[in-house]
Amino acid sequence: MSEATTSAADVRIPTAASVPAHRDANVLRWVGAYTASMVGDMVFFLALSWAAVQNGTPAQAGLVTAVSAVPRALLMLGGGVVADRLGPRRVVIGSDTVRCVTVLAVAAVLLAADPGLWLLALLAVVFGTVDAVFMPAVGALPARITGKDQLARVQGMRGLAIRFAAVVGAPLGGLGVAVGGAAAAFAFAGLLIAVSVPLLISVRMRDLPADDASAARETTAWRDLVGGLRYVRRHRVLGPLMVAIALGDLGFVGPLNVGLTLLADERGWGASGMGWVLAGFGTGAGVAALLLTVRGRLPRAGCVAAGSIIPGAAAIAALAHAPGLPVAVGTAVLVGLLTGLSGAMCGALLQTQSDPAYLGRVTAVGGIVSLGIAPLSMPLSAAAIGVWGTGPVFAVSAAVCGLGGVVALCAPGVRRAELPK
Repeated sequence: MSEATTSAADVRIPTAASVPAHRDANVLRWVGAYTASMVGDMVFFLALSWAAVQNGTPAQAGLVTAVSAVPRALLMLGGGVVADRLGPRRVVIGSDTVRCVTVLAVAAVLLAADPGLWLLALLAVVFGTVDAVFMPAVGALPARITGKDQLARVQGMRGLAIRFAAVVGAPLGGLGVAVGGAAAAFAFAGLLIAVSVPLLISVRMRDLPADDASAARETTAWRDLVGGLRYVRRHRVLGPLMVAIALGDLGFVGPLNVGLTLLADERGWGASGMGWVLAGFGTGAGVAALLLTVRGRLPRAGCVAAGSIIPGAAAIAALAHAPGLPVAVGTAVLVGLLTGLSGAMCGALLQTQSDPAYLGRVTAVGGIVSLGIAPLSMPLSAAAIGVWGTGPVFAVSAAVCGLGGVVALCAPGVRRAELPK
């Protein structure tokens, strides 16, 4: 069933002049639900890692924590079809409910017995499968709860929620483990996710415009999938923007993850030094999200999105040559600011340039790019650093990332793209 033909069970409001997102109670309920869910996710993954380490070898623990990525990557496109056919609000509520019940059930089992790694692996697979539906639906929701002129601001608010979850989630998870072990941490994660469900139920939906509703006509799931891919490929903004995002993530993920760890070890910064560099990156990205939240709209959005990728890539290359930890932290702030700005603007353009009837599938394609392609750079970066060192590998990664900006700038549709006023 398409979003345009969903039953009256979905609470709706007519399309009207937009209220500024940061003062819109409907948007704030969605942001609150999203934040609670993201903090719950952070607590969940820390609890999963801890329980896996306690019940198996390091290799087995790594396998358990990584296995959730497989169904997420394989099923994400199908999840986008489900979100567009059933409506993102229903899918988000349903998937959050499933995640909550599953995590709480595992917490109860761990309190009563010690089932071993098989239960943790099963939980990771279930979580990854549900995420494959949840993530596209989350990406499709903002266009249904506010006007297009507020979508950039909502993207900034979403970025702030992600940064908040990253800062708060890990300490909360650690506290849960310290107080009651993995079972208590899982229970805490389930309760945090549970907080999001009533908030999501209270979120009101806007009607799709007539042209969007006609695009979401009844058809088969396979045709919806193919149609969504064709829609992205042929779109004058979305097509080249996806290529730019893929190149940017491919060049960025490796250096910031495994590459940064090896760089900190090479320079003698230690784990605390690496933490400071990551904190610098998070601070810069948070400032970028706050800027978009406050401003709501930046002119020449396509040029800003593409143009900020290139100096951000140069800062990535410079990070490998930082003479000391303070300079590295300052460089990381710059990397976070520029890449955070480009990421937020790319996300806002995906939201505003997409027909809402296709947003679930568009978000799914973006998720596949980030979660399916970009992680491939991590083992490659580690192997390459072992052969050539951090400097050359960071330079190549920066070149790949910068190429994404060049692709975007060379695409007239992206270069001229603007956010709605």
